[in-house]
Amino acid sequence: MEVVGLLCLAAAVLAWGFVRVWDLWERRKSQEQAGLLGGGTRSLLVIAHPDDEAMFFAPTILGLARLRHRVSLLCFSAGNYYNQGEIRKKELLQSCEVLGIPPSSVMIIDHRDFPDDPGVQWDTQRVADVVLQHVEDNGINLVVTFDAGGVSGHRNHAALYAAVRSLHAEGRLPKGCSVLTLQSVSLLRKYLSLLDLPCCLLRAPHVLFVLSRGEAAQAQRAMSRHRSQLLWFRRLYVLFSRYMRINSLHFL
Repeated sequence: MEVVGLLCLAAAVLAWGFVRVWDLWERRKSQEQAGLLGGGTRSLLVIAHPDDEAMFFAPTILGLARLRHRVSLLCFSAGNYYNQGEIRKKELLQSCEVLGIPPSSVMIIDHRDFPDDPGVQWDTQRVADVVLQHVEDNGINLVVTFDAGGVSGHRNHAALYAAVRSLHAEGRLPKGCSVLTLQSVSLLRKYLSLLDLPCCLLRAPHVLFVLSRGEAAQAQRAMSRHRSQLLWFRRLYVLFSRYMRINSLHFL
């Protein structure tokens, strides 16, 4: 009888947990657009290297497309750390096409001030000036980039956050232009794939994008365009990383 009682209790707890997560998910689906402007909004994704868009931001790109945003991309380096810059530029354009961003909406900055190098700290003011000019020239309503942790801890990623945060804090962004940052998570959560969804829901991010099976396949196709980067550990990343299925973001 004690065993039966424990089994019943465990079943009740699991059922309650399922109902709770399902309720949170339904609320989150209805709130996916909360704080986001509707169709026609011009959104700018700011990344540091070719492949950032597919490795980290694919759910956001495809989620914004669902909301009929016009997404453009600003990449601050050609990813030339191993002298593969020209190859990686082409791969980025191919990946963006898979994700629905045309080449005309992709800007790659290949400048000595912004080398692909985790040992180099990009100048915050210079990065901020480039972002601001791009925002103003293209009538951007929403800027999306990394948070302070940069997902992987890469200094180039964190430099983008510092620059965009300074623009926001100093009130230099045009009126009505919002900023979303991609939430960094622990190493364990990073490789839980969809199993991280309950934790995301319980932490209630401002915006949450979750890919369907078809969209996840699209994200993987985009990542496959970065052939020069598909070493064995990145192939495992594509299979297990929650960033290939889930993006939780916060407004500044």
